[in-house]
Amino acid sequence: MTMMTGAEIVIRCLQEEKAEYVFGYPGGSVLHLYDELFKQDQVQHILVRHEQGAVHAADAYSRSSRRVGVAMVTSGPGATNAVTGIATAYMDSIPLVILSGQVPTSQIGEDAFQECDTVGITRPCVKHNFLVKDVQQLALTMKKAFYLASTGRPGPVVVDIPKDVTAARCEFEYPSEIRMRSYNPVTKGHSGQIRKAVQLLVGARRPVIYTGGGVILSDAAECLTRLTRLLGFPIINTLMGLGGYPGTDRQFLGMPGMHGTVEANLALQHCDVLLAVGTRFDDRVIGNPEDFCAVARKIIHVDVDPSSISKRVRVDVPIVGSVPEVLAEMTRLLEAERERKDLSEWWGRIEDWRARQCLKYAARDDVIMPQYVIEKLWEITGGEAIVASDVGQHQMWTAQYYKFDKPRRWLNSGGLGTMGVGLPYAIGASFANPGKPVVCVTGDGSIQMCIQELSTAKQFGLPIKIIALNNRYLGMVRQWQEMFYSRRYSQTYMDSIPDFVKLAEAYGHVGIRVEKPADVVPALRCAFVQHKNELVFLDIRTAQEANVFPMVAAGKGLSEMVLASENL
Repeated sequence: MTMMTGAEIVIRCLQEEKAEYVFGYPGGSVLHLYDELFKQDQVQHILVRHEQGAVHAADAYSRSSRRVGVAMVTSGPGATNAVTGIATAYMDSIPLVILSGQVPTSQIGEDAFQECDTVGITRPCVKHNFLVKDVQQLALTMKKAFYLASTGRPGPVVVDIPKDVTAARCEFEYPSEIRMRSYNPVTKGHSGQIRKAVQLLVGARRPVIYTGGGVILSDAAECLTRLTRLLGFPIINTLMGLGGYPGTDRQFLGMPGMHGTVEANLALQHCDVLLAVGTRFDDRVIGNPEDFCAVARKIIHVDVDPSSISKRVRVDVPIVGSVPEVLAEMTRLLEAERERKDLSEWWGRIEDWRARQCLKYAARDDVIMPQYVIEKLWEITGGEAIVASDVGQHQMWTAQYYKFDKPRRWLNSGGLGTMGVGLPYAIGASFANPGKPVVCVTGDGSIQMCIQELSTAKQFGLPIKIIALNNRYLGMVRQWQEMFYSRRYSQTYMDSIPDFVKLAEAYGHVGIRVEKPADVVPALRCAFVQHKNELVFLDIRTAQEANVFPMVAAGKGLSEMVLASENL
């Protein structure tokens, strides 16, 4: 064992955990940590321009790489600036370790300069948090943090470290493994419950498989695809689950919920057996719970987190366990079952719903339709890009029109709906996937939330392509004001938007303005081919009052969709 300072221990722990990057911003309480980072080259620090961007970037690094993301911030405002990023990761169950500096232990509670109760502030939006007051507990705490963040239902863990602890010394020993008496996540599903589920699936006449982000986070896409094709069932993916099953496959019905497809929503509403995997029946998916539960159906729910089962909708066969393990066991049992119900009548109904072409839109020659931009983006990238989205109409259009065939290529804030995530997400994904095309789809409102990260992208030479669907409105809010507030567009018109082309150029990037439909494809090709190795900001002026359809209004049921002006 070797004597080390607390700062040396923290960096050594990051090395032991094979952390590649730390996304952060320095400050007084973390100077010892930054000094130790400077002395080594195994862990690279990525200097962002705002602590919120640090956590978002670490979040996206994790989403797109299967690894635990790491962020580091200073005390006080550094920690509070990070809270939005922490809450975003928490809502989407993303494994992160956030290292926050704290004032010296003797000053805690004394209203010291840049002091805040980081543990208290973050408690509602973390999987767990620690305040380390003894340097001898530092290595063990770091091991616990990475273990907690990455096992069971993943999530962010905050480790708050006072400055004097980073200066204190002790012998360093990093645990090779960790066991916590109060934390033992279940991985193997109950065999009896799995057999019950299989019998329901075999006897189903109107089945649907409904999957969410748990499939992506547990790397269960391959298992899910095998099971779905074996059964021949229709499948739907939530916003967080897109890419869990190939989006171009005939069995895929699209995304359900508030802006889901007709075929996905009506199949979900009228099925007789529903296999829910790694999803939580949230309000944006099932609409009004009373309306959803009015239809008799048997529900099988597979999730690693027992608290998510029967939380909003009572289920008939709960299965707590690791999604890949449970699906593999289901598949093994189903392969031994030779009898299947004839699903031709059910598929016929689904094809009738699909024939409504609910995503069809009116193309125009005089103005750029945002849906058209996403369609062409998918064609030009061959569906191979990693797409990071901000939050708003552009997010929904991307989910609807960009067909994700593989997991971890769609990065967006689903649970918290955080505007501003797009650019830092693209930055984190770029570090996790060097050499792969990374796109940020954003709006004129969202991009300004974290636009300072253009400087980070310049510093590290990241060739991100920013597709800004610029309608000069806070589009999604404007859509609600149009539909439910008699077109009273209160504070949604952006009448002082910057010149994004000049702004991009000021940061040292390439800016291109696109105003005509005929120029969309040439501009995209220019960005991806001629400027392949540069960040390109495409300011695409789209139809100002284009809306996202289908739409299920808040409080309505899935069968009460609005398709353009048609009530279904």
